[in-house]
Amino acid sequence: MTTAGTLKLTTPGERELVMTRSFDAPRQVVFDAHTKPELVRRWLLGPPGWSMPVCEIDLRVGGKYRYAWQHDRDGTKMGMCGVYREVVAPERIVNTEKFDEAWYPGEALGTLVLIEQGGKTTLTYTMRYESRAARDAVIKSNMESGVAASYDRLAELLASTPARGRA
Repeated sequence: MTTAGTLKLTTPGERELVMTRSFDAPRQVVFDAHTKPELVRRWLLGPPGWSMPVCEIDLRVGGKYRYAWQHDRDGTKMGMCGVYREVVAPERIVNTEKFDEAWYPGEALGTLVLIEQGGKTTLTYTMRYESRAARDAVIKSNMESGVAASYDRLAELLASTPARGRA
């Protein structure tokens, strides 16, 4: 499998940021890569040089998740957590997002939607921030390159998934 596209960012409203990327993999495999800690740890790392020592996922409405990253060279740490508000496997997840050391104001709401067509899956991740200022702070950060690097790793992980039907 290879990636079927690159990361596309749009801002359809004052507080929203929408990220879209297509993957050459079935929806269930892409869903599993977002919900199984052993897989998430392999791709959700941002720019090179980071690892994810903490990846806890309680995938149910009201369940919590916690991610913590560490820079391999200088030891810098970053963490975030949230609560699942909606889980419709394998097509939709809605969750809150809040960083330990907030670099944008408030809490965000993320909606992941996976649509499969012809064995390829289009991922659309919509983030809704508490304000336009919060959304703009995210856009001005290095977030786009980190997300793009993570999705490139996800495409590589999906390409190495045996039988394309199981992650």
